Order: sequence, then C-alpha cells, then structure tokens
Amino acid sequence: MAISVLSKETSGKSSAAAPQTRREEPNYADEVKDLLFGLLRSVIADREPKVLKVLDPAPSDPPPEQDVRIAALQAIGIWFQLTKIAEENAMMRARRQLETAGGPDQVKGSFSNVLADVAAFGVGPAQVAETLKAFEVGPTLTAHPTEAKRVTVLEIHRRIYRKLVDLEAQRWTPREREGLIAKLRNDIDLLWMTGELRLERPSLDQEIAWGLHFFRETLFDATTQLYDQFARALHRHYGEDGLQVSSFLRFSSWIGGDRDGNINVTSSVTRETLSVNRAAALSRLRERLAAVIPMVSISDNVVKVPQSFKARLETVLSATSDPEGLRERNPSELFRQYLVALDLRLASTGGEDNTAQPYRNPTQFADDLKGLEQGLVAMKAGTIAASFIVPLRWEAETFGFRTVSLDIRQNSTVINRVVQEIWQLNTPNPDDVPTPGTSAWSKQLRDSLRAQEVSAPRLSQLSEEASEAMALFRLIADVQTGIDRRAVGAFILSMTTSADDLLGVYLLAKYAGLCAGHDGSGAIALPIVPLFETISDLRAAPAILKDLLTVPLVRRSLLEAGNVQEVMLGYSDSNKDGGFICSTWELVKAQKRIIATAEASGIEVRFFHGRGGSVSRGGAPTGRAIAAQPSGTVLGRMRTTEQGEVVSSKYANRGTALYQLELLSASVLAHSLKSPNEAALRDHAEFDEAIDALSGMSQVIYSRLLEQPGFVDYFLQASPVEELALLNIGSRPARRFGAASLTDLRAIPWVFAWSQNRHLITGWYGFGSALQSFVRVRGEDGRVLLSEMFEKSRLFRLIVDEVEKTLYQTDMDIAARYADLVQDKDTRDRIFPMIRQEYEVTRDQLSMITGDGEPTTRFPAFRGRIDEVKPLIDRTNILQVELLEQFRAAQNNDKIRKSTTVPLLLSMNCIAAGLGWTG
Repeated sequence: MAISVLSKETSGKSSAAAPQTRREEPNYADEVKDLLFGLLRSVIADREPKVLKVLDPAPSDPPPEQDVRIAALQAIGIWFQLTKIAEENAMMRARRQLETAGGPDQVKGSFSNVLADVAAFGVGPAQVAETLKAFEVGPTLTAHPTEAKRVTVLEIHRRIYRKLVDLEAQRWTPREREGLIAKLRNDIDLLWMTGELRLERPSLDQEIAWGLHFFRETLFDATTQLYDQFARALHRHYGEDGLQVSSFLRFSSWIGGDRDGNINVTSSVTRETLSVNRAAALSRLRERLAAVIPMVSISDNVVKVPQSFKARLETVLSATSDPEGLRERNPSELFRQYLVALDLRLASTGGEDNTAQPYRNPTQFADDLKGLEQGLVAMKAGTIAASFIVPLRWEAETFGFRTVSLDIRQNSTVINRVVQEIWQLNTPNPDDVPTPGTSAWSKQLRDSLRAQEVSAPRLSQLSEEASEAMALFRLIADVQTGIDRRAVGAFILSMTTSADDLLGVYLLAKYAGLCAGHDGSGAIALPIVPLFETISDLRAAPAILKDLLTVPLVRRSLLEAGNVQEVMLGYSDSNKDGGFICSTWELVKAQKRIIATAEASGIEVRFFHGRGGSVSRGGAPTGRAIAAQPSGTVLGRMRTTEQGEVVSSKYANRGTALYQLELLSASVLAHSLKSPNEAALRDHAEFDEAIDALSGMSQVIYSRLLEQPGFVDYFLQASPVEELALLNIGSRPARRFGAASLTDLRAIPWVFAWSQNRHLITGWYGFGSALQSFVRVRGEDGRVLLSEMFEKSRLFRLIVDEVEKTLYQTDMDIAARYADLVQDKDTRDRIFPMIRQEYEVTRDQLSMITGDGEPTTRFPAFRGRIDEVKPLIDRTNILQVELLEQFRAAQNNDKIRKSTTVPLLLSMNCIAAGLGWTG
C-alpha cells in the first residue's frame, strides 16, 4: 500500500511535483520521492527560500546567482541522495512483495532462485556438494574510496531509510504517521545543516572507521542471515541430500594496508589497523554472547542434559580462574555457565580481563560453540541451537578475531628498489649488484631463494623506504604467530610485469623470517598475488605465472596453501590503457590462458577481480557480470573489490546489504555449477575471432585519440581533473609517484574526470568505429554475425548493453561546453570533433545491432532514472564550467579562488551523485 496520508501542511509540499520527465501513473517509488521532495522543499523554504526554484528548473533558467550557489548545489546534491534512498527502499519492498506472492524462487538472483534454476538444469546433489567444498566469496573493501560521504552523513541516510521502512507499516494511526513524517523531516533538516563536503582530506583513521561502520551497522548481521537463507534454499531444492552450509564469505580490506603510492600508510598504521579490526571483531562476539546468555535459560532440574555436554562444560570451566563461582552464579543452568566461561575467555583474548585462559585462535572459540550446539541437539533442542548458537558460530568462522583480512599492497618498483638496496648493503662492492630486469638480477633472486640457510642480511643502515618495507614484513611475521593468522590476507603486487617482481616479495618475506624451517627449506605462508593491470601485462600473465611456478619455494608455498594461486585482474588501468572493449576482451583472454597454464602446472587459480563502480572500471550488474565470465574460471571461488560509493550503495542498509551479498554469492555458485554446459559461454571460434577483431580495431581508434598532439592539455583543461585534487574523497594522492603524465595518473581520477565533463569516453570510445569497420570489411555477413553474437554471446551482449547505457549518460552538448575551456583552438577543434563523430558513429552502430531506434529502450528503469535526474545534472554541469573558468582565471587571486572552491567541489559531488558513481 502506498503512502497516501500526507497533507500539504504535513509535508510542506508545494504544487510542484518532484523534478521529472516520467510517469503517467505514480508507483510506490514515485510516491516516496514525492514525500521526500516535499519535505526537502519544506526544509529549504525555512533555510534558503531563494533556491527553491533550483529544484524545478525551466530549460532556459540561468545558473543560480553567486550568493546562493552553495545552497543551490547543496539542494541538488541532497535531492539526488534522497532519490537514491527512495529507490533503494522501493526495490527492497518490491522484492519482499515478489517473494510473498510467488515464493523465494521468484526473487531473481537469490539462492533459492539460483538453486531452482540449477536443479532444473540437471545439476545433481553430488556436484553441488563438490562445489560447496571450495565455495569462497571474497568482497574486499578497498583503500581509495571515491566515496564523498562521511560516516555522519551515512548515518543520517540510514535513519531516513529506516523511517521509510517504518512508514510502510499499516498499523499507524494518522497521528502516529504524521509524527513519523515529522521525524523524517528532522533528519532531512539535519542532513542540510550537516553538509557532506569534506574541507579536509580524510585521515587514514577516518577511512578505517568508515570501513568498519558498514560491518557494525549491516554486514555482521547480514552475513549470518545470508547463511540462513542459503541453508533454507538448499533444504528447499536438495532437502533429501543432507547438504550443509559452511561459512563461505571471506571479507577483506585494503584500508590501512594499501601503500601503493600512499606514503601515509606505514607499518605502524598497518599495526594500528590490525588492532582496531581485532577489537571490533572481539567486541562484536562479546555483544552477541551477551545477547545469547540470557536466552539459553535451560535448567538441568527440568530437562536431562547429556553427559557428553557436562564433560565438555568441565573442560570449558577449567579454563577460567573461578569455576565454582560460575557454577554458583548460574546454578543448574549449565548452558549459561558454559557461555559465561566463553565470554570470560574472549575478554582475556582481547586484553580486557585476565581471569581466564585467552583463546589461541578463533577456531578454538568456534569449536567451543560447536560443542554447545551438539549438546543442544542431543537433547532435542536443535531449533534453539539453530536460532541462537549457529549464527554466533558462523560469525566466529567468518570474522574471526580480525573482522577482515587486511591485504597489503605495494608497487613492484618499490619492492625491487628495496631488494637492490639490501643486496648493495650486504655486498663488498655495491656496483656488482645487478639491475632489475636483467638476467643477472633474475639469477641472483633464484639463488637467494634456493639457499638452504636463512641468511640474516645486515639491515641497520637501510634507507627510510627500505627500513619501512622490512618493518612491514616483520609485522606480517608477528601476525602469523598471533591470535588470528588470517588478520593479514594477501600481499598484492601492483604493476607485476615479470615473475622476478613476485620473487622479490618472496625474498623480502624470507629475509623477515616468514619462511618456515630453520634452514629456509620450508614454505612462506603469506599469499603473494600478482596484479596484472595493463594490456601488455594481461597478455604476459600466463608466461609470468609459468615462470613463477618453476621456483621450488613458490611451489612449496602454494602446496601449503591448498595448491591455489590467487591472481588479481585490473579493470581500471587496462581500460585506461586500451579502452573499454579492448580491456574487457583482454581480461577474458587472460583468464582463459591463465587457467590453461595453471592446469598444465597442476595448480588451481582463484581470480580477484579489481572492479570499480563505473562501466569503465568493470562495473556492471553483479549477476550479469559474473554470468559473462569465461566458463571454468570461477569454480566456486571469487574475490572482487568493493570501492567507494559502491560500498555505501550496497551495504549502507541491512536489507540491501543482505540482497547484494546474496546476489554476489549466488551468482558465483550459479556460474560454478552451470557454466561448463551453457551454450552462451561455450567457446565459439567465429565469435571469438570477431570480438578479437573488434577489440583490436577499437584499441587502434582509442589509442589514436590519446596520441593526438595536445591530448594531455585537452584532458587537463576540458575536465576538472586538476581541481579534483581539492575534493577530499580519499587519503591517497591522485598520482603514484608525482609525475604529471597520463601514464602515471591513477585510473580513478581518469574515469572521474571524463564522467564529470560528460564525455565518458572510458566507457564507449572506439566501439562504434570498430563495428563500422567490421561491417565494411565483411559486408552483410558481418552485420548478420554481429546480430547473432548479440543474441547468443553473453559477453558480447553485456558489452553492447553497458556501452549503450554509458552512451545514454554521455551528453555532447554539455561536453562541448567543457571543450570550450581548452585554450588552444587548434587542439580543441581537432580533438572534440573526433569525440563527437565517434559518439554519433557508436549510436548508429548500436542501433544497427540492437534494432532499437532509441538507446536504452530495453532498459526502461535505467532510462527513467537518468531522465529524471538529467535536467539537474545538466544544470550542475553548466555551473561547473562557469566555476572552472573563474577558478582558473583567478590564479593569482586567492580571495576569488577561495570563494569558488566550495561550490566547485559541491558541483563535483552533485554530478557524481546524479550519475550514481564517481569512478
């Protein structure tokens, strides 16, 4: 039932509806937006009445006057945020209604939906059981948030969402409903007065708090709910086969561990991050125990408690300093005694108490919970165990004493410099030390790793960079012997260009004492993961992996880790390097070749997909993106990055977080079980040849643009990329080593800038001309082939769909205004027409393939959302161009620059919020 009890007096709503170009009959989302729009107008009428008209612009309205620019942009930004909250609420409600009407199988992407499909596909319980053995899904929060919203703002957003959920209930009287709406208005008023713009770059402590916020608010709870839903779905479709759910989520984070280009991330910062993460996990487990202890009020005077549990209880009590006191505290309530003893041990583990033996590791704690479960089951209280104890054990298994596994990331250039410096320090003649990239360097690496004794090189005179690197590896060694060895996850090596780059990490780990065995013959327990980012590195990846696997220490280390090598794939830099189509295809080919190399070498591979929020950085609907991965490349295991605004979009609210985790996990399961036999993923030589040709042609077109004389100047002047450094959306600099070339520019500001100026070339440029050339060469047969690929190739269909959506967000009229900022007329008149022409060609070619006259007609929800926000995004773009002109013209006038900075940064936030992503 829609919200329909509002009065104009209650909502403050004028006769103007929420800004839009859609709808004939209002639906639930529309009515929620109307409510929020009316409340926002009410707040603005009290706070800044002069900007009310900004939310209802006529096409010819001029940009807001200078004295109300900040308020006008704030109004637009808050409206975009409220629109997103309303849509999230409406989608959650629609899923509930769908499940109510047709059962859980009807909720697309859910476990129940996927398992129904899998069962109908003919997948038997044995195959499901085999896949579940290796089932691991790894959402990873990264350390370069493109998220502009502070935790305070996220908390207000969550309160607004919760109040919308409350308003769905039918139990309220009109008076109670009006009270709820009044509280909702207060939150919007607070949102207005709080402001979302960071005037100072966030500290690493703030980024760490930002990441943990999502665990405390949603992910701890959503994870156990997810396992429960999976268990119910398995019972629903394979109930007679005894399939069991194990904790399969493996949360990781880069926040506090990613030092690639960020000198602020030191070993002391990483140590503090590990400490904060550990405290959050232990605090959560104790909170859960505190909630469960009063619930399990079972008296052995009423029911017979199994002797096996009594024996286990004695063992648990003996680990405390006062077993008799615990018995007297809860006489006859054996299960409470047990749980209180566990709580005391957790308190000792966290250093809050010393009256019990601390747990050595989270597995020991989970085993104690398992013993409690078994005791309850033995006395026919299995449902009580399932309700209270199993969720707690799942949390212990998933989050341990760490919350997340903290990945460490560093650039290969730094690793090679440190290795070289250590060798020079420990060599009589430093000039004899080879140079990275040479055969002599490769030989010395392998000889050092092969050495049977662990030599302790002299490290006392190292430079600050090298000392810091070795301090980091010693910290990792400490974690290996701590209470949760999984507190540190993997070592991700950015810009991996050779096996030698990875061997340098192995050697530093060996020098720091991470090699098992006194003689250096053991394994290194730290997973060392190559990150292949550029097109050339993706192409070289199979050969690099093959070379790496020839080193005995590497093979021993992999064997100890289950014979699985993790490989990270970079979507961002490969896109910047070769364009969207080329990047997408090279990623597919690289996965296939890496899998073939691994199979030939007798190991398995787990892929870590470095995806972002935008299409340019691998962003696409989760289910479709995973379903389009090559057959045999998932196999029950997948890690993926969750970056910036994507984190808050997915995980800010519990219902959405649960759905997004289920969608990710169920998609991995579906691909693992179905992909070997799906026609849409089957190797098709003619299709592959065609996509390969399109990829090559698109890369040529894309590279031709980037190689134009003056292109760097065009990019810098026709976008706010330089001014982006003023927008405090992360603790890392925009460049890795301070250079000013496109090569060294991070992919996030690259994509961010092209989205801000509405060119969005990173998501479509080169595809149109590639299609046109393909048909020109192959004629009608080529056009027919493309149409067939669109119908039958899941990968090609995904490419076409995402290009089409990106193109719909592109606006050449707005882009032309930014092009006018380019000072050199020859550069401007040469480059922008190339972009406009490719835009027109791509529109025409997409229409030829899809048969649709208008872009995105196949995606009405997407089209409706963009149409709804486009007028306000366009207005913000026009104002941003004006602000850029003023800001740049006032190079020597600090007063003007200062007055322009805040509205300029607000305009960036508004455009990003309107498009739905920053980069």
